Amino acid sequence: MQRILVMGISAGAGKSTFARSLGEMLNYPVTYLDSLYFEPGWKEVPLEIFEQRQVEATADSTWIIEGNYSSTVSVREKRADTIVYLELPLYLCLYRVLKRRIRYHRQTRPELGKDCPEKLDWEFLKYIVTTYGRRKVGMRGRMLRYAEEGKMVFHLQSRRQIRDFLHELDSSKLDELH
Repeated sequence: MQRILVMGISAGAGKSTFARSLGEMLNYPVTYLDSLYFEPGWKEVPLEIFEQRQVEATADSTWIIEGNYSSTVSVREKRADTIVYLELPLYLCLYRVLKRRIRYHRQTRPELGKDCPEKLDWEFLKYIVTTYGRRKVGMRGRMLRYAEEGKMVFHLQSRRQIRDFLHELDSSKLDELH
């Protein structure tokens, strides 16, 4: 478990928070794909630049990369040895997206680049709701493929499973030190 992708069913699944916690536990650098994709003011970078930034982020021997961006997943997946997939219920993802919007109103989240204040519109919420089922099927298929390729895959479907995973990892890390 040295090159880790943290993926999720949707915005609000907890990818960023999980990746940050995992990075602190393992002392691995964490890269947030949104920070590679958005320039200040929510300006999207060209695809070639986005891909090159991911190549650079995966060059080291240990890393955690958070985010989905299916259009460029091939850049990251070939180097990853571990995938953690967060698949929380739709209602919880929506709740967390709304909570995040309130918490970071007119502020930039820590995992984003400069000058990208939190925003939320109905189109984004509609996207989350209308694509959830389709993305669930697609992501589960992708996780099966990763497992068949010999990658470690952790499919976490509740807050409790996420908490237990981090707790067990922290405990096993402490055991290694003794």
